[in-house]
Amino acid sequence: MLLPRRILRSLWTLLLLSLWLAAAPSVHAGSGAYEAELPADVHTNKDMCSLLPCKDVFPGAAHFSERKGQPPYVEAYDNDTSAKKLLGYVMLSTDITDTPAYSGKPVVTLIGMDASGHFVGVKVLKHSEPILLLGIPESALINFNNQYLGKSVAERIEVGPSRPDEGVVGLDAISGATVTVIAQNQVVLMSGAAVARQAGIIAPIVRDPARFNTLGQKFNWQQLIDMGAVKRLVVKPEQVDLPRDATPFIDLWFGDLNQPDIGRSLLGENGFASLQSRIQSGESAFFIVRTDGAESFKGSGFVRGGIYDRVQVKQGPDSFTFRDLDAFNLYGLEAEGAPRYTESSIFVIRSSSFSAAHPWKLAFLGNRVDRATGHRSFAVFESKYWMPAQLLDGGRPKIEEPDAPWVRVWKTQGLKIALFAVLLVALTIVYALREKLTRLSNHKNKWPVNAFKYFFWAASIVFVGFGAMAQPSITQVLTWFHSVLFQWTWTLFLTDPFIFLFWIFIIATVFLFGRGLFCGWICPFGSLSEALYKVARVLGLKRFQFQLPQVWHDRLKWLKYVIFFGLLAVSMFDMTLAEKLAEVEPFKTTFLVGITNRAWPYGLFVCTLLGLSLFIERPFCKYLCPLGASLAIPSTFRWFGLKRKQDCNSCKACAVGCGAQAIDATGRIDHRECLHCLDCMVLYTDVKGCPPLAKERKRREKEGLPLTPIGKNGYFIPIVPEAKWQEQISAKALDGPDPRMPTNAEHVSALNETTGIRHVVMEVLEHINPWSATGWARHRLLSMLAVPCLIAVMAAWVLLAIGQISTTVIIVAWFVWSVIEVLLRLAGRRYVKDGAWWLSRYRYANLMDMLAYVAFKNLLIGAALLIALRAVNWTVA
Repeated sequence: MLLPRRILRSLWTLLLLSLWLAAAPSVHAGSGAYEAELPADVHTNKDMCSLLPCKDVFPGAAHFSERKGQPPYVEAYDNDTSAKKLLGYVMLSTDITDTPAYSGKPVVTLIGMDASGHFVGVKVLKHSEPILLLGIPESALINFNNQYLGKSVAERIEVGPSRPDEGVVGLDAISGATVTVIAQNQVVLMSGAAVARQAGIIAPIVRDPARFNTLGQKFNWQQLIDMGAVKRLVVKPEQVDLPRDATPFIDLWFGDLNQPDIGRSLLGENGFASLQSRIQSGESAFFIVRTDGAESFKGSGFVRGGIYDRVQVKQGPDSFTFRDLDAFNLYGLEAEGAPRYTESSIFVIRSSSFSAAHPWKLAFLGNRVDRATGHRSFAVFESKYWMPAQLLDGGRPKIEEPDAPWVRVWKTQGLKIALFAVLLVALTIVYALREKLTRLSNHKNKWPVNAFKYFFWAASIVFVGFGAMAQPSITQVLTWFHSVLFQWTWTLFLTDPFIFLFWIFIIATVFLFGRGLFCGWICPFGSLSEALYKVARVLGLKRFQFQLPQVWHDRLKWLKYVIFFGLLAVSMFDMTLAEKLAEVEPFKTTFLVGITNRAWPYGLFVCTLLGLSLFIERPFCKYLCPLGASLAIPSTFRWFGLKRKQDCNSCKACAVGCGAQAIDATGRIDHRECLHCLDCMVLYTDVKGCPPLAKERKRREKEGLPLTPIGKNGYFIPIVPEAKWQEQISAKALDGPDPRMPTNAEHVSALNETTGIRHVVMEVLEHINPWSATGWARHRLLSMLAVPCLIAVMAAWVLLAIGQISTTVIIVAWFVWSVIEVLLRLAGRRYVKDGAWWLSRYRYANLMDMLAYVAFKNLLIGAALLIALRAVNWTVA
């Protein structure tokens, strides 16, 4: 028992080392600006530079003005005397744009620009990018920002190589953080351009004025909504960190008033004529009404002569704000069916840069209060408006809007993305043809299978891992889980095209074949680990290679599930901490950042894992990988498994050669642990390597009988049609369990003896109802207590729908019910379906089977309910 204890201590040491890596702040590069706490009034204090290090981004400046302009900026001077000279400008990026980076939050950046429009300093004050906390050092982002120094805001600056023939100035990206730097480039350029236009450094954008097509028709309110002539902007309380409530924080309707048909429909003939008499040629008017919510869009601090600081209009890079002289009273809406309102106004845009023919956005600045710190900040909420095409002479103009950061990523890496997609499709096709390949192989010549397998290993390591840096991670599973439960954002997943495509492949193949295709064939770190094991064998280390005793393997394999559920639980309370603890995965150090670019403990951890891989086949994959554990759970319900025959229950040939140790003493394959090396499938039809087939082959050769092909059942096809292949099964195997199913088959009369619609109804009821007569008889108290628990959970869903409890509360309640359901089903309905969903094949459920079934089923039900509530605009957030 000495060897297993040493191995056990080694594995525990690895786990403790990974947890220490996550907990030790001293080894986390880039922690300085990560979620840094900024002054509470950083966005409202007029003396911005008394709060922020403006001198860091404008060296040589001795004095800074108060905030001015809209969007705001400060002026930098050489001194504080009457003879002071204007040197340039300093701006805070979030005063101008909230462009989100990879984390979904903006990178708060302080930017300095001289009087000629050249950048003189860029400093990140706060970011929420996990990769800059746990992977790439913050110095990489500093070096990226330093590339702006000396470049002009008027230049066309893009992330990537320079293209002088197109006038493009290139910036070197940060490997592994492409989305972050593309978003950062957009932030720096938009901020600089907004201030440069106000300062007259670059010319304002000139847009063609709107030419209206007057139909001479009056529209009612619903018609105006349907055609897009009026739009809505709703902000919920939880979006500004207030307690959830059925009443919105603010509910606004707005729309253009210059177009004659719209203006007359909303204001009436006299009202429209009065408005036209009060505005000059080239000016544009629009209305805003508040129909619900207690917040004012005019702002509680508004004074005569001041600025309406809660509403702006944005068109392209231009922002338009309003003073008291730009606002008129709105005394009523005359369109039939118009809503009642509690606040209203007509605003006039007096700039010639604005065109009502072009799309624009109404921006509302809501006052957000951080519940933990009490800090106040403004959050920007926007709603897009574009005049209906039929009301414009010649229709809407063609507008070339800048691509979103994720679109740029897809465009700039189109070839690599296409090659990656081809790789995944090719792997799927090859694996679908696995039976043809294994029949061409035997125990001495596995190259028909291994040639493909080794190719995909090499491609996953070199192209996928080190090239595209597309190593899937448990953090993506946690992000997906939170997105489903709280707020789904497609752009969050589209920002990394390789990971996005990879997860489509993973989800599809896990349900088709189990996790083994990804984990065993195309996972970059798994392939690297396996490749090292194979190379070590070739180099003469085979005599030192070993497997853990099966009893220890069966104990240690549960460790990865503990890690996974631990990370999932932590993420519900602190996603940042969960991302730190996810350093149990060596993926960032290996592929994204590199061993030499991280603190020594990270490198030690990776080298230890890879060193163990020389002697133990895939130790991380089998015992520590939380990603593998998360994929193993749905693998319980894979549609197609590897083939087994009755004799496998007494023959140990496949189990002895199984590197994943996924075949038990009865010859059954645990598809949660199987890595699909296909060695057992090679033996399945190998007439010399498979003991039952070898025995039958020798008998036929001795008796001079022909050797017929091997059938799909794994036995020789009978020589004469009247003969039965079952005669080839040994007596010992005939009396043993059926290894073709992971556990013993179960006959469920309510399901096995029904067909058609009745069968579908009965199966739905089986999924919904965990009680059974057997369960009531065995555990009456548990069955009785479960009834009020279910009623309480159903009531919790109702309370969630009406906004009385939070999503976190329903998650806890749903988890408690899931535990109760597991106990109920283990007491009575102790079976699960095996194989494809359209088959009626059921088997005995062990504890892991039932945990996987209930967890996965209730996750889908819970996600569906949350999505449905959001779809009907109930108050769930």
